[in-house]
Amino acid sequence: MMNKYSLRIVFTAFTLLLLSCGGGHQKKETHDSEPLKKSPNVVIVVTDDQGYGDFGFTGNPAINTPTIDQLSKEGTLLNNFHVDPTCAPTRAALMTGRYSDRVGVWHTVQGRNMLRKRETTMADVFGANGYATGLFGKWHLGDCYPYRPEDRGFQHTVYHKAGGVGQAPDYWGNDYFDDTYIVNGKHQRFEGFCTDVWFNEGMNFIKDNKDKPFFAYISLNAPHIPLYCPEEYVTPYKDDPRVSSPEFYGMITNIDDNLARLMEMLETEGVADNTILVFMTDNGTASGIIDGRGYDAGMRGKKNSEYEGGHRVPFIIRWPDGNIEEGKSIEDLTAHIDILPTLVDLCGLKAPETEYDGSSIRELLYSEASEWPKRSLVVESQRVVDPIKWRKSVVMYDRWRLVNGEELFQLDKDPKQSIDIAEENPEVFEQLRGEYNKFWDDVSREHDLTSYMVIGSDRSPIVSLSSHDWLIDRLPPWNQGHIINGEVAEESFWAIEVEYEGTYEISLRRWPVEADKGINDGTYGKAFNYKKALMRIGDFDKTVDIPEGAKEVTFKVDLKKGVTKLSPMFIGPDLTATPYYAYVTHKPKPGWQTPEGMGIPVYDPSYGRVPPQKKQINISE
Repeated sequence: MMNKYSLRIVFTAFTLLLLSCGGGHQKKETHDSEPLKKSPNVVIVVTDDQGYGDFGFTGNPAINTPTIDQLSKEGTLLNNFHVDPTCAPTRAALMTGRYSDRVGVWHTVQGRNMLRKRETTMADVFGANGYATGLFGKWHLGDCYPYRPEDRGFQHTVYHKAGGVGQAPDYWGNDYFDDTYIVNGKHQRFEGFCTDVWFNEGMNFIKDNKDKPFFAYISLNAPHIPLYCPEEYVTPYKDDPRVSSPEFYGMITNIDDNLARLMEMLETEGVADNTILVFMTDNGTASGIIDGRGYDAGMRGKKNSEYEGGHRVPFIIRWPDGNIEEGKSIEDLTAHIDILPTLVDLCGLKAPETEYDGSSIRELLYSEASEWPKRSLVVESQRVVDPIKWRKSVVMYDRWRLVNGEELFQLDKDPKQSIDIAEENPEVFEQLRGEYNKFWDDVSREHDLTSYMVIGSDRSPIVSLSSHDWLIDRLPPWNQGHIINGEVAEESFWAIEVEYEGTYEISLRRWPVEADKGINDGTYGKAFNYKKALMRIGDFDKTVDIPEGAKEVTFKVDLKKGVTKLSPMFIGPDLTATPYYAYVTHKPKPGWQTPEGMGIPVYDPSYGRVPPQKKQINISE
């Protein structure tokens, strides 16, 4: 097996120097061209919840994606390319070249979406080699220091928080239209549809940095739910029985139009030929198949599925100056973990001596690679706090698929994975089970590690915590203060690392600060009758009354350096619950816990297109 299942990461003392691509990418004699003198630019466009069958070039008869279809002809298609079945794990593997299980990202919430601090990202590598680096759109690998994109190598960032627009950590009231996003750490309101904004900002970044090598990561949240889309893109798909959702298809066509704008801009700015342009998606379709409508490309499974439709997605790479072949389709097994080592290879980058789980596929790109060794790869969809062996897993080897350690399929004979042939092929079955056991024995050694959100750093004077990152404890029966109706209660908490010993202030809220509503206010949801607020962190345990109409309750606490749990509660006569939001600072100023004190604009319900009564806290994705 080619992959090295080793947890050891060796970081040597090194100075990363910018190399020209001519030094890293030696052209084969079969390519009649001169070595490149300038490092190539890199643009990666990733869509969210768009599956293999959600394109015209893969056979969907109803969808309109002419630009992506054309790109598949202008570049090389990895046609047996695999990702994790959900978004954050895929993005973690893409950014690191390492299995998502290894880097701490096997879920989309509950702290298991935070990319471990020790990991070196794609942006780290490009930045250290003299590239300008920018992220536009969805990050989903941590919203708090030190997991934010600006902490992980991206020099310029424009993004929404969490895994989707409108989820708990995101700016309150965002609904894809006229939203407020984070720009280099500060909130800024934009006009227009979210996908248009991400491409606009990405293109501005490229124009500003066209005279030096750049890495632009345009990481979209569309066509992820909620299915909101400009009406002009929805209308053409209405009343078409082949269409699963007009809004979903409309968002995809909008992406296609934006990709056309991006490619035209690259041409206009004179950088298209020496730009490695990548298009891919992050998992199988989420909304492309509904009640029998839609196109499954002949595969079983959707998003979150261990079957082929959950993790096989298209990957297109175009680089004219690099002689990436036009119209080529590579059928060898490839995956998200291959992309960082491949880009390091193509661009001639110096990188730390990290043990990648993936491999450079340069040889596949530049030859038929008939001697390319076959290997096994594993993807999973754990989506639990503590991973479970074999859970929603697939081991892939050539055309074989071992699903959940129980079912065996041969795709060239059974692409729909409808006939389990494990009994007829015991040797293959046991071989692939053995490969999974190697994988599991390796990555599971550190499944007990927790990624802690850091407070007390000057790089993040105010830390915003939300229900998205709750972890859950079950309270013991002897803890009588938190027994509800005679039952053992579940307690949510945030995993915190205190960077410096000292005095901190912690503000508890039901609504985010920008909503600017009272703890018991029912404007955007059910009104409650909380009477007391409980603060517990470290050795601190105190309960105070909630003043009438209070929007927040602030506690001053002395904390020691180290890891701890922040486990506050709002307490009422008929309900005890963890606050949805908490804000922490080690540098309090008068009024710091207000929107003005945090520099966050108060939400205006007139923004966007969805009635404020329908805005809901969503921690499910």
